[in-house]
Amino acid sequence: MRTLLAIAVAGLIALPAAAHEYTLGALKIGHPYSRAMPPAAPSSAAFLSISNGGKTADKLLGASSPLADAVELHSHQNDNGVMRMRALAAGVGVAPGETLQLAPGSLHLMLLGVKQQPHAGDKFPLTLKFEKAGDIRVEVRVEDGGAMPMPH
Repeated sequence: MRTLLAIAVAGLIALPAAAHEYTLGALKIGHPYSRAMPPAAPSSAAFLSISNGGKTADKLLGASSPLADAVELHSHQNDNGVMRMRALAAGVGVAPGETLQLAPGSLHLMLLGVKQQPHAGDKFPLTLKFEKAGDIRVEVRVEDGGAMPMPH
């Protein structure tokens, strides 16, 4: 019985660490992650969610990371049956009460000129830049979801 109690308490203590969330004013950034990539891959991608609990819209303008030469906000668009990535230089809005999902096959942050690909279990810093809320530094966890090719 004591063993079960110890396991339950350890699980509760670990919950905040598993949550992996950040708050910047009315914005909540959830679960920033990347997928492990081949060692020689020149690019990578980061994914996360942004929830706006405020009364005014904000806009994700971009991001930066010491891991890459540049970070661009990208979308996937169907171009005559071919899915292509397009940079969104103007950023993307987050309306009040809504959640913006950056996910594989959708909006994402593209890390270009990656200096060294991190491995599953690693973390790297990423600074998100918002029009109104300002900047916030988050830690991106690298997950082992199988190497994901990113054609760039």
